[in-house]
Amino acid sequence: MAFNISKTIGSAIILSILLSACGGKSEKDTNSQVAKEEKTEVKPQLKQEATPTIAALTTEQIKTVGITYGTVEMKELTATIKANGNLKVPNNNKGNATSLYGGVIKSINVQIGSSVRKGQVIATIANPQFIQLQEEYLTTASKITFAEQELTRQKELNEGNAGAKKNLQSADAELRTLLTRRASLQQQIQLMGINPNNVSNSNLQSALLVTSPISGTVSNVFAKIGSYVDVASPVAEIVDNGSLHLDLNVFEKDLPLLKVGQTIHFTLTNNPTTEYDAVVYSIGTAFENDSKTIPVHCNVKGNKSGLIDGMNITGIVSLNNVTTPAVPTDAIVEADGKYYIFIITDKEPEEHHEEGETDHNHKEAEKGKEKEPKNTTNFEKLEVVKGVSNMGYTAITFVNEIPKDAKIVTKGAFFINAKLTNTGEHED
Repeated sequence: MAFNISKTIGSAIILSILLSACGGKSEKDTNSQVAKEEKTEVKPQLKQEATPTIAALTTEQIKTVGITYGTVEMKELTATIKANGNLKVPNNNKGNATSLYGGVIKSINVQIGSSVRKGQVIATIANPQFIQLQEEYLTTASKITFAEQELTRQKELNEGNAGAKKNLQSADAELRTLLTRRASLQQQIQLMGINPNNVSNSNLQSALLVTSPISGTVSNVFAKIGSYVDVASPVAEIVDNGSLHLDLNVFEKDLPLLKVGQTIHFTLTNNPTTEYDAVVYSIGTAFENDSKTIPVHCNVKGNKSGLIDGMNITGIVSLNNVTTPAVPTDAIVEADGKYYIFIITDKEPEEHHEEGETDHNHKEAEKGKEKEPKNTTNFEKLEVVKGVSNMGYTAITFVNEIPKDAKIVTKGAFFINAKLTNTGEHED
């Protein structure tokens, strides 16, 4: 019995030791896992810093760079559109001096640049057929006289029942045929530039006159002495530059800003010293080839001296004056495809401490700064939308509202933006 009690007590002691050992191991593992989790939670996370918008400059820096201030002003700016184009003369103001009959050039009376009037002789051509045509005209006129006499005689015979009616009809038909032929020859001689009334046996013209179809300036001479010309070979080209008009190539986005009656100021691309004026009279309704531009037609006004068909020009389209908030153009800086200005602000630049710096140390540093005198000026970077530029000013629209009567940086904005960018890169 004593042995059994001892055995029971021994078993209980061993069981107690085993449970104690297992419990200790579990607690140790649990504590280790908690430590790992806490270590993971306190591990700092890398996060991307926001782009800085506040820059601080010392008085010395401001003075060195020459930063100046101003305010947003209301300016009346003239909006303009710049476009390229060329000068053109309508086809009904161009003409070719051409012979309706083939012949050899005998003389040329003009040269390129000569001013001519409508009907003026440009050149003369020779061809023996011209004489034959005049000869036939004179012969036909003689036959008509004879045919008229014969018709009169046949009428008299027919009235006295002495002639056959058939002969009367034949004489009448012959006269009509000759009259038709004479009318045809007369028109042909007139087209040759010869007055049929002046054609006689003693005045047969062997040379054909080539005249100018319009008044204008000779822009090209195609023939030379001794060359053969016909209706397909013009002798010279005449252009009436008084009817010059301007064709501007305007992009689709600018088309709604144009209207008939607007003034165009333009200069020759190769000679921009002289300015000319034109007025819009028609706006195209289709794209010009593959250029994705629409032609805008304008009448050239005033002085046209020195202007020639085909010249390339650069034009400025004047739009209506607009009163809008504006700042000096130098006050605007560009960054990442957007536009910004800087204003003086009471906001402080964002402070960044090194990793591991305690709040206590940061507070101590802040207390030290408060004791130092402040000799810096803070500038805030604000996004704007650019508008028209004129006379050194640019219209702007603020993306966000700004304080009333805010002081803006009118000169030196580029330096402030550079310093702000460098600061941001350093902090990153």
